[in-house]
Amino acid sequence: MNNEATLDRAFLALAHPARRAIVARLTAGSAPVAEAARGIRASKPAISKHVKVLEEAGLVRRTVEGRSHRLRLEPAALDRTSGWLDRQRALWEAKLDAVERHLAREDERA
Repeated sequence: MNNEATLDRAFLALAHPARRAIVARLTAGSAPVAEAARGIRASKPAISKHVKVLEEAGLVRRTVEGRSHRLRLEPAALDRTSGWLDRQRALWEAKLDAVERHLAREDERA
């Protein structure tokens, strides 16, 4: 899968508040699905679908231990999305700095 498609899946997965809540809970460490989804007002099948979206995006990994399904965060996937955001932020900051310099020069001329 190319980088664009990987980013698309990650951002799509993070677009839903329930999935962001699961990711946020997993920052403290791996957890059973039920614990990671605690407090999310959704049915078990809906939670399962949310987890599947996160897995398909590569943001979480599920391991099965007996009847328990544990989730853990996949930091590399988050690093890719964070890296993309950092590059966009740097680009816009550079553009805004250029506008600021231009306006400062205009003020000096006036």
